[in-house]
Amino acid sequence: MNDPSASVQHALAENVGRLGDRIAQAAKASGRPAEAVTLVAVTKYVPAAWARALVAAGCHELGESRPQELWSKAAALADLPVRWHFIGHMQRNKLRRTLPAIGLFHSVDSLRLLSALEEEAAAAGRQVPALLEVNISGDAGKGGFEPAEVEALVERLAEFAHVSTQGLMGMASLDRPAEEAERDFERLRMLRDRLVGRLPTGVEWPHLSMGMSGDFEAAIRQGATLVRIGSALVEGIATT
Repeated sequence: MNDPSASVQHALAENVGRLGDRIAQAAKASGRPAEAVTLVAVTKYVPAAWARALVAAGCHELGESRPQELWSKAAALADLPVRWHFIGHMQRNKLRRTLPAIGLFHSVDSLRLLSALEEEAAAAGRQVPALLEVNISGDAGKGGFEPAEVEALVERLAEFAHVSTQGLMGMASLDRPAEEAERDFERLRMLRDRLVGRLPTGVEWPHLSMGMSGDFEAAIRQGATLVRIGSALVEGIATT
């Protein structure tokens, strides 16, 4: 199923509206305005035509976790005012082709990738906004810097003149109780708050990218500024 019917477009718009209301309520409960939290609509569950319908429903910040999907969807939606977020694991050999489409790189998960990103951005003559991914849950299967590695890296960030680090990204454990997910988010916020005073001149970390379909409200309570939501956008809609 590629081109969404009118009923699917309506259902997508309703889901976007409901999510917007929930984000606004969670932001208000955390003492912030709704505008303080950005919904990144993750399009890995849908074809490009559905992503176009999400833009029509008001989602102008779209996220992809696979480079090839980002390439094809960015090309298909090139006529629309979309800012693309890359949220998955990136192989260094795919950086050069991916960089032109990226508005924010959420998942810089190693020093090797950060160095490669700096090299490619310098060669392209541009600065790439990015977040450092932190393994906040301690799950062996998750990528990202260990918190101690981020602490050691902070004072070196000025070396990466073509990568504008803007904060941290993390994922809570998916197989643990909701209160443990919130503690994971709290740990990421506390790490960010502890390190902002040590950032080099000119580097600011306003962003925390944390929270997905099942736990974004807990993430917002702990200070998320970007929530990455995919499956909740298509809830109740057959995608095949």
